[in-house]
Amino acid sequence: MAKQKKTVITCAITGAIHTPTMSDALPYTADDIASQAIAASEAGAAILHLHARNPDNGSVSLDPEHFAAFLPRIKQSTDAVINISTGGSLQTTIEDRIAPAMRFSPEMCSLNMGSMNFSFHPLAKRYGDDDYKFDWEKDYIKNSDTYIFRNTFRDIETVATNLVPQDIKFEHECYDVGHLYNLKFCMDIGLFKAPIFIQFIFGILGGIGPELDNLIFMKRTADRLFGDEYRWSVLGAGGAQMPLATSASQMGGNVRVGLEDSLFISRGKLAQNNAQQVAKIRRIVEDLGCEVATPDEAREILDLKGGDRVKF
Repeated sequence: MAKQKKTVITCAITGAIHTPTMSDALPYTADDIASQAIAASEAGAAILHLHARNPDNGSVSLDPEHFAAFLPRIKQSTDAVINISTGGSLQTTIEDRIAPAMRFSPEMCSLNMGSMNFSFHPLAKRYGDDDYKFDWEKDYIKNSDTYIFRNTFRDIETVATNLVPQDIKFEHECYDVGHLYNLKFCMDIGLFKAPIFIQFIFGILGGIGPELDNLIFMKRTADRLFGDEYRWSVLGAGGAQMPLATSASQMGGNVRVGLEDSLFISRGKLAQNNAQQVAKIRRIVEDLGCEVATPDEAREILDLKGGDRVKF
């Protein structure tokens, strides 16, 4: 595939893994999510990947009303592409997970391309029982070794059936090489049309490891399966965030950063906010000779419907 001329930066603002105890910078109120999303866009993020949180205790929320509290403000203040998660929670149905996207019809949604053991229970060792800001956090983290992140073929078809008719495109999240083959099957049966956008994800416990060899392997596999019909990006979890993003930009791909994926700006140092991570990867990308895409350039690269066709 020919090397892309511009690098699209996605920023994942809050996610569903990290909890308020882990970092004071992690946004969970509507005001904080909106403010950090707007700042990330101003720093260079063309796409904002968004989850919602319960503003009272920071827990994961799929309530469309919680999304409604920040989506219009972000749209009014930026031209960024809004990408709403359909992952959302590891413990709810796919119908619940797509409810925000069904209501707001964003330009993009994330879509996980396979079921997996998705765990972050080792993080519990960092905190004592009295360290947690909210009661729900301890069990949520410790019990994640029992979680199966369900994304069956029927779940994927449910997402496609409901959201494709709204001209929503997907960030196809692939945590391992088998997920690429799942995506190819779904394309072969007509669920998704090119160009598709693949997010290669490395470093989640339960998925493929964050080694450069694995990035090369995933890209070679995608090249073989999809040819010129895909665009791609890299998400490195934790300490792999910046190294793998840097490698991806030099290989002609796009990048994703944000407090959903890593709470740190450098080894052992917590990030102050999402915009700080965006500014860092933008500086790296530009210093290495690449240009960062604007939101409208991202729309052209990914063949999106445009911000005037969303419902918020």
